[in-house]
Amino acid sequence: MSSAPPQDPAPARLPRSRTAALRRLPARTTRRAVLLVALVVVGCAVALTSDVPDVATLRAWLADVGPLGWAALVAALALATLAPVPRTALSVLAGVLAGFWGGLALALTSGLLGAAAGFLLARRLGREVVTRLAGPRLARADARLSERGFLAVLVGRLTPIAPFTAVSYAGGLSGMRWRDYLAGTALGVVPGTVLHVGIGATAGTVGAGGAPLALSLVPFTVALVVLGAVALRRRRTGLAG
Repeated sequence: MSSAPPQDPAPARLPRSRTAALRRLPARTTRRAVLLVALVVVGCAVALTSDVPDVATLRAWLADVGPLGWAALVAALALATLAPVPRTALSVLAGVLAGFWGGLALALTSGLLGAAAGFLLARRLGREVVTRLAGPRLARADARLSERGFLAVLVGRLTPIAPFTAVSYAGGLSGMRWRDYLAGTALGVVPGTVLHVGIGATAGTVGAGGAPLALSLVPFTVALVVLGAVALRRRRTGLAG
C-alpha cells in the first residue's frame, strides 16, 4: 500500500500590518536602520549649526597646510553631501577656492566620493528594512529601479530640483546595481558641476561684464553626457538582445 505523497509546508503568513512587520524585524536590521536615521539627523544638525570659515581664511589655511589641506577639503566636501547641504553651494565654493579646473577636479572628486558613501550607507543600513516592509507598489517601483537604475540616477542627477543626498540614499535603498548608480552619477553631475564651479571661479569678473568660462562649456558637457548616455544605452540593449 503506497503512502501518501509528502505535503508541502504551508507558506508563512505575511504580517497583516506594517507594525507587525516592524516587530518581526531582526534586532540587527533594526539597529542598522536606527543608525542610518541617526546619521542623517546628526548630519542635518551639523549642517544647520556649523559656522563655515570665510573664503580668505580657507585660502590661507590651504596655503599653509598644502596637499594635506586639499585632501581634507575633499573629504569635508564629500561628507557635506551626506547632509542636506546644497551641492550647488559646494561646487561654487570649490570654484572660488581653486579656480575653474582645480575646482572642477575638487567638486567632481568630492561629489563622487559623497555619492558612493551615501549609496553604500543606505544599502548597508537600510536596504533590508525596505525589502522586508515593501508592499506591492513599492516592490514594483523597486523592480523598475533595478531594471532602469542608470537612467533613473542620470535623470535625478541632471534635475536641478532633485536633492543630491536624496538621490544617493534612494539609490542605496533600492535594488539598483552599483555600476548603474555610479555610471549615472558620473555622467549626471558633470553639466551642473561645470556651470557652478565656473560661476564660482569667475565670480569676480561677472560684475565687470566677463562671461564665465563655464557658460561656454555647458553646451559641450551636456552634449557629451547625452551622447554618452545614448551610447551606453545602445550598448546595453545590444548585449541584452
